[in-house]
Amino acid sequence: MKKTFLVIGAVCISAVLVSWGIFGHEHINKGAVLALPQPMQTFFYNHIDFVTQESTVPDLRKYTLSDKAENPRHFIDLENFGSMDSLPKTMSEAKAKYDDKFLSANGFLPWYIEEMMEKLTKSMKEKRKTEILFIAADLGHYIGDAHMPFHTSANHDGQKTNQKGIHALWEAQLPEMFGSKYNLYCGDAKYIDNVHNEIWNIINSSHALVTKTLDIEMELRKKMGEAKMYKKDEKGEVMKNKFHSSIFSDEYATAFHTNLQGMVENQMKLSTKSVASFWYTAWVNAGKPDLNDLDAKEVTDRNSKLMKKDVNQWKTGKMFGMEGEKEF
Repeated sequence: MKKTFLVIGAVCISAVLVSWGIFGHEHINKGAVLALPQPMQTFFYNHIDFVTQESTVPDLRKYTLSDKAENPRHFIDLENFGSMDSLPKTMSEAKAKYDDKFLSANGFLPWYIEEMMEKLTKSMKEKRKTEILFIAADLGHYIGDAHMPFHTSANHDGQKTNQKGIHALWEAQLPEMFGSKYNLYCGDAKYIDNVHNEIWNIINSSHALVTKTLDIEMELRKKMGEAKMYKKDEKGEVMKNKFHSSIFSDEYATAFHTNLQGMVENQMKLSTKSVASFWYTAWVNAGKPDLNDLDAKEVTDRNSKLMKKDVNQWKTGKMFGMEGEKEF
């Protein structure tokens, strides 16, 4: 059977440093599909390859295509917005209160997630297949970003506390090194009664981890010293990534991961549950449309056995290296 995908320009992202890393975003979206209820799950499983691979496209637009409009969708520097009680509730209110320059510099992730939810609900109600898949996959990316602590802070890379590089270490290097052992099973998707409140609960919970994470890394930095912190080349010089940040050594990353006591795994698991729940909520709010008739019956029939197998495997906490082929 030939595997086919809906792709965007067949552009490779593997060389780009992306938020949560390629590993993180792909496994969050893949897990979210497996956490969906029936009958919604069948449609998404038919397109699990696309939803998984497209999860990193927002970062492609940001880094590879240099789309200036993309960057502020991925974060919010909460410290620069003042009191939580004074924060706008919608994107339109945010744009009325702050100018474009401020929002571009400080981000508007939570408001953008809410906008994307409205678009996903509308596309489901109108049963627009391609729009559903594109928007759902993109929404999964932004929800994943919202669960990453440094996407909620002005000290987004530890640059204000002399801890530069901690962002990529936390969200990309650690999942790549240890993610294959994570148990990301999160139970079934749940209906979200208040989407606005849930988005801000995620943002605030993630932000609460910023200081803790910085403190843990600072203590480790003092304990191990810079001599053991970074990878070095044959000449003994510290290796840099394409963004000119120093690459942390495996020894240092392992120690940091241990000291975080499961934080990265837990945030990935929470992300997975949230993505599934947001997708499910959009579907319910759209009137629970039958999405299965958007695919040929033959496609669904071919994937049905694989879906049962993968869901059962997912419930054991194992979903890495998923086998099988699905057609778009």
